[in-house]
Amino acid sequence: MKIMRLGESGSEQPAVLVPSADGVDRYFSLLPLTNDVNGAFLAAGGLDKTRKALEAGELPVLEGAAALRVGSPVARPGCVVGIGMNYAAHAAESGAEPPTIPVVFLKPSNTVTGPFDPAPLPPRSTQYDWEVELGIVIGREASYLGSTEEAAACIAGYVTANDFSEREYQLPGAAGQWTKGKSLPGSTPLGPWLVPAEETDGGNLRLRSWVNGEPRQDSTSAELIFDAPTLVHHCSQYMRLEPGDVILTGTPQGVALSGRFPYLQPGDVVEVEVDGLGRQRQELYRTPAATAV
Repeated sequence: MKIMRLGESGSEQPAVLVPSADGVDRYFSLLPLTNDVNGAFLAAGGLDKTRKALEAGELPVLEGAAALRVGSPVARPGCVVGIGMNYAAHAAESGAEPPTIPVVFLKPSNTVTGPFDPAPLPPRSTQYDWEVELGIVIGREASYLGSTEEAAACIAGYVTANDFSEREYQLPGAAGQWTKGKSLPGSTPLGPWLVPAEETDGGNLRLRSWVNGEPRQDSTSAELIFDAPTLVHHCSQYMRLEPGDVILTGTPQGVALSGRFPYLQPGDVVEVEVDGLGRQRQELYRTPAATAV
């Protein structure tokens, strides 16, 4: 089953998509169970409740669902945690050695957007980059966990993510800071759906990206330096992860930072996909600079 949020931004409704053997997708409303797909829903065993309600035929069909806007499958997270250089080949193309401990940074939760929403380029950005990533959705509180087994039990599921990054703000010079390059509006598209952890192998999923239809990245989560349970366990030693929080596990090689491809421009179309977790599409547009009053 695939957990979704459908509708206009700020008015999304919770839903579940169930593929069928006849190839016809069926959408069901989750309103009998919850008003939204958020931390409270996940912490209360919402995914198990959804599965049981589907089996019992207790969820109403959501008519016209396929025509609705697709929002982030998780309502605004309390925290979005980014992991840097978690693929050896990407670290190499970035001019860095593979890390021996996870590189952790935070993204504001207000960067989260839907998987097909237009993506804003900052007014003066010249080095805007794409990053396909496997996203972890936390399902229960994780703090000072004692083992990766405990950490795995805290993973509710996985999502496709794109971590748009402005490299000029992120890296070079005295003012270069990861937070500045990773905090821009609309820079964290999630979805289109959340797949429960027990229904997919988060340790072996293919990740791909395209720009204007041309292939850019092609790797698998089996190549992660630090896998999902390791990341949850590690982060729990330094912060309290709460239900609904999202961890972006890092991107593989094939980004513009490598020097092999141009950075993004207005009108470019970026697509990213993680097998089983769905494909995103964003068209870039330039955000106008503020004018003096």
